[in-house]
Amino acid sequence: MHVFLVGGAVRDILLNIPSPDRDWVVVGGTPDKMVAAGFKPVGKDFPVFLHPQTNEEYALARQERKTGKGYKGFTFHTSPDITLEEDLLRRDLTINAIAQSAEGEFLDPFNGQQDIHDKILRHVSPAFAEDPVRVLRVARFAARFHHLGFRIAAETYALMQSIVASGEIDHLVQERVWKEFSRALSEQSPSVFIEVLRDCGALKRLMPELDMLFGIPQPEKHHPEIDTGLHSLLSLDRCAQLTPSAEARFAALIHDLGKGLTPPEKWPSHHGHEQAARPPVVALCDRLGAPNSFRDLALGVAEFHTHGHRALELTAKTLLTTLQRLDAYRRPERFKLFCICCQADAQGRTGLEHQPYPQADYLQQALETLQSIDTKAMAASGLKGAAFGDALHKKRLSRLEELKRSTAHN
Repeated sequence: MHVFLVGGAVRDILLNIPSPDRDWVVVGGTPDKMVAAGFKPVGKDFPVFLHPQTNEEYALARQERKTGKGYKGFTFHTSPDITLEEDLLRRDLTINAIAQSAEGEFLDPFNGQQDIHDKILRHVSPAFAEDPVRVLRVARFAARFHHLGFRIAAETYALMQSIVASGEIDHLVQERVWKEFSRALSEQSPSVFIEVLRDCGALKRLMPELDMLFGIPQPEKHHPEIDTGLHSLLSLDRCAQLTPSAEARFAALIHDLGKGLTPPEKWPSHHGHEQAARPPVVALCDRLGAPNSFRDLALGVAEFHTHGHRALELTAKTLLTTLQRLDAYRRPERFKLFCICCQADAQGRTGLEHQPYPQADYLQQALETLQSIDTKAMAASGLKGAAFGDALHKKRLSRLEELKRSTAHN
């Protein structure tokens, strides 16, 4: 048996960047040989084994054949006769189809090293078009390596467009779409992922609520970039600069979905878009299978981001209601992300990327002010039930009014 390091780990060695994990392929192996060597079998669809010491994955060299629609429409074949080149042929991009031997030699049958040098994302073979998830993977790699200057080869873009046009993209299972999307949100340039999907037509099929924002105008006075879709991408990128939170980045990206429902005759105004956002946000989250933590933050940001922008002008009563609706007392960490999303929205505008946003600090101060109220002391004084609730409400309003006066004075 011959063992080779493959995939992203080799690519990252050549790029001189850290790699989160390592994958290995075994040429000349069989399941019996692997078990005899102490490896633990874990693969369901094809033989994958865990190393007895490192717990890293070792897969037998394999070939695959398209047998049906979508990501699962493949049969896999393993044999000791399958060569390393035959195994690498089935991979998505040339930069991911390089192997390294135990002696440190790079084996590169598809010129991946040249594409790394030229900063090109290029498919390995026409078989690329058989797996629709690769459209998302290429978009994610474009987002990951955008800051290094990588671009997608024209012929690969053409294949991605053909996958969408053929309807193959419609057969992607929800879990695979969300896996690639959520990982893309954590990349350094997440908006590139959305741009690539839009350019090849996949965004309209996978996230129509987001795709329809492109071309919808906003008032130039408040949005120099005008286009609502472009503003969504600018907000996403600004949020990516402010926090690594994928939940926050997701919320920043889709906070304006309600504007997609504004009748054209009312453009560029979008009065009431905050409340209108709930149905499309829910629909998008349901289609993607977004976890509740993503959905809840996205709904809060969509409905209350303009309250965030007007925080310094809000009455104590409206501010208190907003904090309560956002469940800020019980979810202070989520409320912090809400504030970051509001800042990303305000600064996700052409030429206004670094304008001050004191509202975020003010909102945090408001929550801290309410958290400092000694509710145990109030309860110890004998207040119970409705009387306790009324007293607490009045005290909260009083504290927020004090904060408002103090802030105005300063």
